Amino acid sequence: MQLLIVIASIVLLTLIVIQISKLNELATRLKGEEEAQNDTNRSQGNLLLLFVVAFFTLFIVSGLYYKNYYLGFGPHEAASAHGKDIDWLFWITLVITGIVFFITQFLLFFFAWKFRGRKGHKAQYISHDSKLEIIWTLVPAITMTLLVIGGMDVWNKVMPDVEDPSELVQLEVTGYQFAWDIRYPGPDNELGNKNFRLISSSNPLGQDWTDKRNLDDFHASEIVLPVGKQVRVRITAKDVLHSFYLPQFRVKMDAVPGMPTYFIFTPTKTTEEYRKELSKYPEYQLPSDPEDPNSPPLWQTFNYELACAELCGTGHYSMRRIVKVVSQEEFEKWASEQPSFFMSNVRGTDEDPYKGEYLEMELKQHAKEYKAQLEKAIEAENPDDKIVRLKYVTFETGLAKLSPLSRYELDRVVETLKEYPHMKIEIAGHTDNTGDAEANLKLSQQRAEVVRSYLLEHGIEPERLTAKGYGSSRPQASNETEEGRQENRRTEFKILDL
Repeated sequence: MQLLIVIASIVLLTLIVIQISKLNELATRLKGEEEAQNDTNRSQGNLLLLFVVAFFTLFIVSGLYYKNYYLGFGPHEAASAHGKDIDWLFWITLVITGIVFFITQFLLFFFAWKFRGRKGHKAQYISHDSKLEIIWTLVPAITMTLLVIGGMDVWNKVMPDVEDPSELVQLEVTGYQFAWDIRYPGPDNELGNKNFRLISSSNPLGQDWTDKRNLDDFHASEIVLPVGKQVRVRITAKDVLHSFYLPQFRVKMDAVPGMPTYFIFTPTKTTEEYRKELSKYPEYQLPSDPEDPNSPPLWQTFNYELACAELCGTGHYSMRRIVKVVSQEEFEKWASEQPSFFMSNVRGTDEDPYKGEYLEMELKQHAKEYKAQLEKAIEAENPDDKIVRLKYVTFETGLAKLSPLSRYELDRVVETLKEYPHMKIEIAGHTDNTGDAEANLKLSQQRAEVVRSYLLEHGIEPERLTAKGYGSSRPQASNETEEGRQENRRTEFKILDL
């Protein structure tokens, strides 16, 4: 029904236009061609003058009405240190071009009205005016030169690189159709090398795992940045041209395949601070979901965003990513919780070049875990709680032969016993319940003896060490699952005396 009304309205409007045209043609015949032309010129001139006044009015009114939605106006001050310089340059350009725009557009329509065709008036032809041409050439040239100089000054402030990135927050953003891969360096604060030939389903960025700087790098689903800290973003692309665009930070840089670029900026407002500023304006008190009046207001749902500012394909819109700016403490906590991509997805697989050996980062983590267990055992008052599990002491399957990697954990035990010269310990071996119980008991005793022998070989006095095998008699988990059985196959020591 609604479609029929629209069609009928269009048909009716067409008929009205045709009839008006016929009436105008009839009036022209009655008045005479010259008189009719003068009337047309006068009405067209008046309409043009009315149009430019209405245009300027609408231009100004709409600008004032929507000003709190524009970047650089209302609550949308730049959220980065360099953003103020960008906005200043924009304002200067806007004022200069705005003045020229208003003057030229007004004169264009004013002259069309003033010099319309009228009876008794004849157009004057001016073939050449050197003075006017020189002025019209020099003024724009000087203005453009000043704008370019100002722009270069801002560019040099915005785009300096740094030789020592140790104090920077670094990250890498790689664009592809239609998403971004975001990579942060780990504790070493260094991004490892990449090679596009290494890109695969399990290595989306082509990271070179032989470069140990890659081992602690982590991938993130969103960009998280600390406020007040300088950030260096390495920008690249896999397939077509993309554009790394952070509107609230006044950051925009093309992502070009095969040609990494960068941008350095310093966030000055956290996400919460920006939201608080938005909450002062009535426009942002409206529901975030127009169909749900009870949804949170717009200011509460605001987030900084990363967008692609190039039309990179049909899925271009889906490249939006959330950007969070938080305090330094929140950022450090977040970063510390992110798992290394290598450790989570590559470690122990066929792509792992370090298979069969411990990495330095793993040894540090193992030492940290051991130290925490030891401190807890030493401080424990209950004798049954004075136990330290040797998580990384392992044996060949079914044998009492230490694996080569067990030496790292056993060396920590040696260091502990040398640090506490009066400490006496019981080395305990445990198995799961698979197989014969008597055989398991014997195997656990042998394994405990092997550990004791290792400690003796490294200078620990025999009277400080006892070895005891418990077989499967003291399980810590269910033997019904493989995970539980693995938990029960363990070596530990109990502190008997300090």
